[in-house]
Amino acid sequence: MTTTEVPQETSTSYPMTRECPYRPAAELGRLQAEEPITRARIWDGSTPWLLTRYADVRSVLADPRFSSDPYRDGYPTVAASRKMRQDRQRPSFIFMDDPDHARLRKMLIGEFTVRRIETLRPLIEQTVIELLDAMEAGPRETGSRLAGTSMSTDLVQAFALPLPSLVICHLLGVPYSDHAFFQEQSHALLDLTSGEDTVFGALDALQGYLDDLAETRRRNPADDLISRLGARVDAGELEPSEVSAMAFLLLVAGHETTANMIGLGTLTLLHHPDQAALVRDGDTATVRSAVEELLRVLTVTHLGRRRVALTDVEVDGTLIRAGEGVILAAEAANRDPEKYSDPDDLDVTRGTNQHVAFGFGIHQCLGQPLARIELQIAYPALLRRFPDLRVTVPDSEIRFRDQMAVYGVHELPVAF
Repeated sequence: MTTTEVPQETSTSYPMTRECPYRPAAELGRLQAEEPITRARIWDGSTPWLLTRYADVRSVLADPRFSSDPYRDGYPTVAASRKMRQDRQRPSFIFMDDPDHARLRKMLIGEFTVRRIETLRPLIEQTVIELLDAMEAGPRETGSRLAGTSMSTDLVQAFALPLPSLVICHLLGVPYSDHAFFQEQSHALLDLTSGEDTVFGALDALQGYLDDLAETRRRNPADDLISRLGARVDAGELEPSEVSAMAFLLLVAGHETTANMIGLGTLTLLHHPDQAALVRDGDTATVRSAVEELLRVLTVTHLGRRRVALTDVEVDGTLIRAGEGVILAAEAANRDPEKYSDPDDLDVTRGTNQHVAFGFGIHQCLGQPLARIELQIAYPALLRRFPDLRVTVPDSEIRFRDQMAVYGVHELPVAF
């Protein structure tokens, strides 16, 4: 095999503007077919490698010669807002390499096993029922800017956002009464356009809140994850700052990604009524398949997984040198025609599709069992309760989250 080097000059920029809110940019498909490993210019003018094929993305995600550490030279940071918070935010284990990554991750693995998460099913089911009851009872928004019709409910605020927020608060031991506060800070931190004052204000506020909560739980433990981590502080296994950093990650990631999958997934299903009917009326296996398919086609973590090479590495004939950044475009990999037949089609009966929406390798999303069970319960329950559920505005009036680290919709006005 001949090894090639691609020059750093490039006309390709990343991320790219979508032509359709339900699909990645068409240019990613072209690159996948013609230049699957190429340079791409990002916000700071640097030109890391952009990989778009499923096989290459999965290979690099599993390769320990590529680092997740954003403090290393050459790491392709997502945006200026993310760069400015690096020196101020306590590092999360998802941005660490082994052995530090493994040491901290193992503290949480037992909390997120499929068996452990399955014990939350009754709580999640009851939470879904209560939220749907509240939707049905009202109040609904009348004459709202969201609606354009006489009566409408924002599905994001009524259902998609509170469900994962309530569940992650229960799991962590965070009072749900504080949800407006932490959701506001989370939104500011995930907005790629946030300025320095906004980023630092949100970061300091949320870290300070979790520091205080972790100390309270350590002194007065309850049956929750933060209390159990506090016990590890007392045992000398963790530092207090590591507890609050873990809580920070789980709180933000634990509600943002699932909330946006519920909102965007529902909108997508409503545009495909035949597929929505299969989810509404399907058995357990069909619903599980549908969730995996929605995760694949939507890939709400839409800005690529970021890595930097620790040594010279050849990937499918292309030499990536030590210190060069790599962006792994999972949103393109999940639609690779070499992996999936008719990859742009939504087929909820596709079955296990081995998508990389949760990543792959040692950094594969720890909370995926929780996200899966929430989605498996939420979609069919919503569609069964409201068989006439419909969106009340055209797509052109929906605000999609293009400038957020997690893709989705800001609001979703629906009637039923």
